[in-house]
Amino acid sequence: MRVTHVITRLIVGGAQENTIATVLGLHQIPDVRVNLLSGPTTGAEGSLVSLFDNYPKLLREVPTLVRPVDAWKDLLACRTLMKEFLRDRPDIVHTHSGKAGILGRLIARRAKVPLVIHSIHGPSFGSFQGGLANYFFKQAESIAARFTHHFISVAQAMTDQYLAAKIGHAHQYTRIFSGFRLEPFLNIGAPQSYRNRWGLKPTDFVIGKVARLSDLKGHNDLLEAAARLLPSIPTLKILLIGDGPLQAQLRNRVEQLRLVNHVIFSGLVRPEEIPECLGAMDAVVHLSRREGLPRALSQALAASRPIVAYDCDGAREVCQQDQTGHLLPPGDINGVVRALCQLHHNPERRREMGDFGRSFVSKEFSESHMVARIHELYRSLLDRYRADNQK
Repeated sequence: MRVTHVITRLIVGGAQENTIATVLGLHQIPDVRVNLLSGPTTGAEGSLVSLFDNYPKLLREVPTLVRPVDAWKDLLACRTLMKEFLRDRPDIVHTHSGKAGILGRLIARRAKVPLVIHSIHGPSFGSFQGGLANYFFKQAESIAARFTHHFISVAQAMTDQYLAAKIGHAHQYTRIFSGFRLEPFLNIGAPQSYRNRWGLKPTDFVIGKVARLSDLKGHNDLLEAAARLLPSIPTLKILLIGDGPLQAQLRNRVEQLRLVNHVIFSGLVRPEEIPECLGAMDAVVHLSRREGLPRALSQALAASRPIVAYDCDGAREVCQQDQTGHLLPPGDINGVVRALCQLHHNPERRREMGDFGRSFVSKEFSESHMVARIHELYRSLLDRYRADNQK
């Protein structure tokens, strides 16, 4: 079985970590020959390219596959993808992200690749966009769907949203949760051993957020909630894990809200450091307005940390109200304040939610389980394709 994955870039992010874990996991399966095509990795979010240092033959860069729309570069990227597909003759092309998802599927079909699969890590259209952009991306996805045999969605919410937009048919969708290596999160020790890195005290009430500092991730809502919480919780600390284009803007907002002594910006951290970061927190907040299934939430639960999240896209599939945390309507900052107050005043409840979350995630989110399900899906689709073409 020959499989080629295509992604726009390998910045630090959940979709990219999912894709890399899939490629490296499939590489360990004897009957699979796999590789990954990626555009150049640029941006303040950091790079995951080094994860291929021990597997240099698995990753190839397509220099003209860039995120912004650029007619000339897009044409060159299409030519390069065609050459790669014709050379490798994959049985399956599996695409990820917006630009790579559109171009990769169109060219795979033109190259007569037997099976074309697309992973939906997050919505490319929705209420978070203006009307014109929403229409454009929905139409682009509808066109690309004509060249797609199957979709893998990381959350049922993604499947429902795409079907509601009349993109594909129900039998073309399979939900596979985004898995990760559970052990580093399950084996987190005492919080203070991690808090020392950030200069945090045992008595501090530490709220954390793990996300790129970018639009729609909800950092401003968290800062607003922190300003309202501070009078009643003077030991409050906000630990923001990640970097991105909004760092300067968010630092200015911290100063305006007089939170300078209560907010810590970590800057870039390596993915393997995330368990340590979560270990320093009492609770994890994720107020994104656009997400497939937030990887930060499932990782927080694996680390036995309760979560507070907006009811956006796939969040409700891990944030179960009053069991693993608090699920709130998007924009409900007062609700965020109330939820965090409850968690602050009831350490035993935090522990119960964390334990329930750990048990749930341990069953559903292992990296090996994800890779096995994807491999099983590949095999099933290929068997069906071959049977249909022998008739």
